[in-house]
Amino acid sequence: MSCQRLELVEERILRACERAGRKRGEVMLLGVSKSQPPEKIRKLFTCGLKSFGENRVQEFLKKYEELEDLSIDWHFIGRLQSNKVKYILDKVSLIHSLDRESLLEELQKRAEKAGKVQHVLIEVNVGCEETKGGVEPSELKGFFEKVLKAQNLKVLGLMCIPPYREDPQEVRPYFRTLRRLKEELEIEFSVSLPHLSMGMSHDFEVAVEEGATIVRIGTLLFGERS
Repeated sequence: MSCQRLELVEERILRACERAGRKRGEVMLLGVSKSQPPEKIRKLFTCGLKSFGENRVQEFLKKYEELEDLSIDWHFIGRLQSNKVKYILDKVSLIHSLDRESLLEELQKRAEKAGKVQHVLIEVNVGCEETKGGVEPSELKGFFEKVLKAQNLKVLGLMCIPPYREDPQEVRPYFRTLRRLKEELEIEFSVSLPHLSMGMSHDFEVAVEEGATIVRIGTLLFGERS
């Protein structure tokens, strides 16, 4: 069943890439494994999915230990508390949710101490929703400038969780906004930002059509959470 689910998602990503004139290799499929037992992650890994994203530090650390025999590419995609940074820094390849100065300072401090360069994405609150984390679009340039000065962090792009809409087409403008913001940063700061982390089970095809390079898929891969 796991392999079947993965094949179906792969097929849909491929078709979305074809519609947008993109190569399948331009889009990373990230399995969102929060609330999922380690054995389900193990199953999907054996089916060929190598990258997984976790939202909660405590839960992630348990799974990390249980699945240490697998060469999983772990990402952290949830809201990250500054006091939890030290627990995950040596375990994740990419943090998707850098969204405030206190977290920026803690990440820089811990990465410097560990003698590593941590890859990050800046989370942008594209819908300006009060209930969500993320930098307001109007404050992005100022924040980006600060991140660039952090010598032990390398910003690879932007991430968003747009407002939920029943019709995925209605989410398209938010994905376009994120892409435009990324392009503006690249021009203004003469940098290359290879990643746009956007799109989930409900709307990932639209995200791919609008330039997503990482799609975060949970339900379609794992089934409904029990």
